[in-house]
Amino acid sequence: MCELYSKQDTLALRRKHIGPSCKVFFAADPLKIVRAQRQYLFDEKGEQYLDCINNVAHVGHCHPEVVRAALKQMEVLNTNSRFLHDNIVEYAKRLSATLPEKLSVCYFTNSGSEANDLALRLARQFRGHQDVITLDHAYHGHLSSLIEISPYKYGQGTDVKKEFVHVAPTPDTYRGKYREDHADPASAYADEVKKIIDEAHKSGRKIAAFIAESMQSCGGQIIPPAGYFQKVTEYVHKAGGVFIADEVQVGFGRVGKHFWSFQMHGEDCVPDIVTMGKPMGNGHPVACVVTTKEIAEAFSSSGMEYFNTYGGNPVSSAIGLAVLDVIENEDLQGNAMRVGSYLIELLNKQKAKHPLIGDVRGIGLFIGIDLVKDQQRRTPATAEAQHIIYKMKEKQVLLSADGPHRNVLKIKPPMCFTEEDAEFLVDQLDGILTVLEEAIGAKTESVTDSENTPCRTKMPKEPHLELLSGGSPDQKANPKQKKNGLCADKHSLLSKRLKT
Repeated sequence: MCELYSKQDTLALRRKHIGPSCKVFFAADPLKIVRAQRQYLFDEKGEQYLDCINNVAHVGHCHPEVVRAALKQMEVLNTNSRFLHDNIVEYAKRLSATLPEKLSVCYFTNSGSEANDLALRLARQFRGHQDVITLDHAYHGHLSSLIEISPYKYGQGTDVKKEFVHVAPTPDTYRGKYREDHADPASAYADEVKKIIDEAHKSGRKIAAFIAESMQSCGGQIIPPAGYFQKVTEYVHKAGGVFIADEVQVGFGRVGKHFWSFQMHGEDCVPDIVTMGKPMGNGHPVACVVTTKEIAEAFSSSGMEYFNTYGGNPVSSAIGLAVLDVIENEDLQGNAMRVGSYLIELLNKQKAKHPLIGDVRGIGLFIGIDLVKDQQRRTPATAEAQHIIYKMKEKQVLLSADGPHRNVLKIKPPMCFTEEDAEFLVDQLDGILTVLEEAIGAKTESVTDSENTPCRTKMPKEPHLELLSGGSPDQKANPKQKKNGLCADKHSLLSKRLKT
C-alpha cells in the first residue's frame, strides 16, 4: 500500500500537528498500521499482527459485507437525519428486538461518549434529580460531563470529584473490598450503593442515575457477581433514579451466551437506559441510546428539541444493519462463546503453571489476566505487565494492559477470533512468562508441602538487569504469520519500563 510518508516522518508530523495528550499504542515503539483484514493488522512493511485489542472492528476489520453496505448507500444518499428515511427506523426496530420489551425508543449519536452524555440528560430530566452514582475506576467517555463521572480519568488529572458525583466500590471479587470468599458479595457491594443513597438523602441530594458498564473494561475486566445489578436497581428505583447500562465496549454478542452483557445476570436484570457504541459500525462512528417510552416522553416534555445531524444518517444506519446481519449470518455470538471458553481454558492452564498469573476472568471474548508479584497478597505486577505487552508485540500479538494498577492484560479481539488464534496467543504468552519468571527468580511453591505456603513471585531488587541481560528465546512461529522484523533487544526501553 502506498504511504504518504515514511514512519519517521509520520511520527514527526504527529508530534507537530496532533495534540500531545493523544497517545498511541506502544508509545515507546509505535506501530504504523496501513491496512487490516478480519482479526489481523498489517504495518508498512507488510508484517502481520494478531489484533487482540480492537473491540471496535467487531465483526472483523474491513468486513466485505459492511464495506459493501456503506458503499451502496453512499452512492445513493447520505443526508441530515431529520429527513424521513427507512434505514434509521429499520435499524431502530432491529436493535429494539434484541433488548427487553420496555427498551424500545432509540436516539442515535456518533460515539459512545455522546450516547452516555445523552443518557445522563435523559436520567436527569426524568425526575428532575441531579446526582449520579458511578463505580470506582469507571470510564464512560471523554466529554466534560463524563469525565466528571469517570474516576478512571479524573483521578489522573487535577479535576476533583464534583459534589453531585458519588463513587461506589467496584464489584470486584478478586481484588476488591468483598472477595470470592465472601458469603454474598453481590449483596455486600449493592449495600455500599444503598449507603451512598442514604447519605445523599441526608444531605438533601437526589439520585438521578446509577451508571455502570455491564462488565467494567478500563477498571480491569471486572465481571460483577450475579444479582448485583438487580439489587442496585431496586435501591436506585426506590430513590427515584434510573439504571444506565453502558454497553459501549461489551455489547453486541461479545459475551457469547447473550447479545447484551447485562442479560447474563438474568431476565430480571433490565436497565432503564442502555448505551451502545464502538462495535455498532465496525469502525464507522455510530452509537445509540435506547430507553423506555416513559423516560423518552419525560425528556420530550422539557420542550427542548433534540436532534443530531449525523446520528442515524442513512449510511450509518446501513452500516449498522450490515453489522447485525454479519453477527447473525456468521454466528459470531456462538463463536465468541466457543472460542472464548476455549481461550479461558487454555489460560487457566497457564495460571496453574505461572506464578505471575493471579487471576483469569472473563466471558466470551472479553477476558482479563490479572498479573501479580505475590499470589497470596495479590500484589499488582505493573511493570511486568508493561514488559509483557511489548514482548507480545515482538511476537506479533497486540495486547493492552489496564485496570487501576495497569496490571491486567486485556483480551477483546474482533469476534471472528479463532481457536487457532487463541492457541497462538497462549503459546507466545507462555514463552514470554517462562523467560520473565526465570529472569526475576519467580518460583512456584507447592501448597501441598505446607498449607501456609503460598504460591508467589519472588523479585530481586533490580529484576530488569537480570531480565534484560539476555535475549528472549525463539518462540513457536504462527504458520500464518511472517517472521517479525522488529528488533527484540530493546534494553534501555524495557529497563526503564521495569523500573516503574
